[in-house]
Amino acid sequence: MSNNNQKRIAVFPGSFDPFTIGHEALVRRTIGLFDEIIIALGTNSNKHYMFSIEQRMKWIQDVFADMPNVSVKSFSGLTIDFCKQNNAPYIIRGVRTSTDFEFEKAIAQMNRALSNIETIFIMPLPEHSAINSTIIRDIIRNNGDASMFLPKGITFNK
Repeated sequence: MSNNNQKRIAVFPGSFDPFTIGHEALVRRTIGLFDEIIIALGTNSNKHYMFSIEQRMKWIQDVFADMPNVSVKSFSGLTIDFCKQNNAPYIIRGVRTSTDFEFEKAIAQMNRALSNIETIFIMPLPEHSAINSTIIRDIIRNNGDASMFLPKGITFNK
């Protein structure tokens, strides 16, 4: 899809509620493959988020303040439409398990059929493979200390 003059822009979509050290590591590991990565916070009116979109965006902007080629935007609707609006021919997805892979593969194949956008699958570092936002939210909700699973600078009031 890309030619030599086109910037290699990738979108890393998710709700990132909250953004974890696994998400951070994935972006830092893949930035060398792309000219720019847009971390895209999807919004879904049917979902109830623990943290506001503004809070999540600020946290992620702070985490990547040292990386001008990483930006944060929010969107609603189809990820492929967001990719087209941002001239991004690639989607980055982390896959921790075979279940993740099968689910993400089906979405990637549909996205490719609809848009010609390529999905790049990245495996987490072994030490991050058990980390997921749902578990982190449960730790936080129950007043546990989730700080070891969150990037430096992401804090919240208990």
